[in-house]
Amino acid sequence: MTETIDFDKLREETQQQLPEALADIVSLPDVLLPYQQELMRTTAVYQLVVCEKSRRIGMTWGVGADAVLTSAAGRSSGGMDTLYIGFNLDMAREFIDVCAMWARAFMPAASAVEETVFLDQDENGDDKAIKAFRITFASGFEIMALTSKPRSLRGRQGYVIFDEAAFHDQLDEMLKAAMALTMWGGKVLVISTHNGVENPFNELIQKIREGQRDGAVLRVDFDQAVAEGLYERIALVKGLKDTAEAKAGWIEKTFGYYGEDADEELRCIPKAGSGVYLSRAAIEACMTEAHVVARLTCPPGFELRPMAERTKFVKDFLDEYVLPHLARLDPRRPAGIGEDFGRTSDLTVISVGFERLDLSIVVPLIVELKNCPLEQQRQVLRAIRAGITLFGGAKFDATGNGLGLAEDMQEEWGHELVEAVKISTGWYLENMPTMKGHIDDQTIELPQDALIRDDLRSLRLVRGVPSIPDTRNKGRHGDAAVSLAMLIAALKTDYQPFAYRPVTRPATVAADDDRQIKVTAG
Repeated sequence: MTETIDFDKLREETQQQLPEALADIVSLPDVLLPYQQELMRTTAVYQLVVCEKSRRIGMTWGVGADAVLTSAAGRSSGGMDTLYIGFNLDMAREFIDVCAMWARAFMPAASAVEETVFLDQDENGDDKAIKAFRITFASGFEIMALTSKPRSLRGRQGYVIFDEAAFHDQLDEMLKAAMALTMWGGKVLVISTHNGVENPFNELIQKIREGQRDGAVLRVDFDQAVAEGLYERIALVKGLKDTAEAKAGWIEKTFGYYGEDADEELRCIPKAGSGVYLSRAAIEACMTEAHVVARLTCPPGFELRPMAERTKFVKDFLDEYVLPHLARLDPRRPAGIGEDFGRTSDLTVISVGFERLDLSIVVPLIVELKNCPLEQQRQVLRAIRAGITLFGGAKFDATGNGLGLAEDMQEEWGHELVEAVKISTGWYLENMPTMKGHIDDQTIELPQDALIRDDLRSLRLVRGVPSIPDTRNKGRHGDAAVSLAMLIAALKTDYQPFAYRPVTRPATVAADDDRQIKVTAG
């Protein structure tokens, strides 16, 4: 792990050391832009970091600083060799030039750039020479930048950087060799723009997001880079006008240059990535008749009926269609609840399930409420909670009107066990890949239900983010997909399981035979 970086101290120490052409940059709030700093903080913590990025946002500048600070540090401070691997010689030369600039700024005693030979091995095990560039430090460590696909990584130790990894041949094999270094404290940075959905780089990102591999993923698109000062830095270095009009023109020109490739090149959206997120076959393979969906539909004006009538009817629905299925929860495993809120146009969907010892997930019950008043939604939730022996936690949709119900459940069940979730693009990006991983691997059991399947199928990749389009299908808006993602997130959260049975008042209200309420169970 590298030393913690104090950027204020760094500015002071380098003000007089940086080349004159860069002096004005240091006078800005930070030497590095926020996303460049975030990359350095992340590589200091994780042994494997993958960064999907826009083109030409200055990541080489930040990575070069990271390499210099890593290789210039002593062994006791986490210092190590850095091995940079680009896919052509020009990239290697450009990177080593950036490192040389940082080296002169941080520690003028660093040696100059030198050309050297890196001994690699071909497929037959024979030695071959690869042209490389090197900077050595008083720490005894070095930065070496080279091209090709070195097989001799297994005999080295340190910080390996794969730049524009999506364009490397045999990236999988190179990563295998590089990851062997982490056993002795090394680390790996994989950084690239996208090169298609099926590329190993994109597949690596999905595996990390789905929890199949350890590591961290950073996503820096062109819009984020601009928002965090990219144009202002370029204007400063190149002497461009720093005005709103000039900035808007530069942005328009940049997108115009990339044309139809702008989404992939600038917005981190791999091509062919706008289709269905979950396959029909994968979803149906996870479904079983053993689990059920219970549906309650209330007609218009139901909220105007007497409370006693509403309460009694919902109790009958719970007793017949909901509570019997809670008995199939494993009382030895914490059970969770995931909820997506709806009142009139959308459904409220409540998913109930638990995680087995083998980390597979079982969802024996999904409850759907259509046009259900808030008090009756509370009634349903309380009944479900009372039927759970070992409660492991819940996540509720707190977007819009759902916030009130989520806060009510937090008050009743405990803020430490219930999270009110504001659904956002970031939430989709963080949670949907986990659900996809369980479905693709068939490590989740779901009710066999066409509407639940359709909700899951409604997920699309929108600008590289799995989310639900605004359009509705058969009056549904992917509500079950959100509810299931909430449940999985609740089961993966480290809550403290809590077991109790509340004391409830006995029902004393007689049923009204003239109900005008539609109840269906699946």
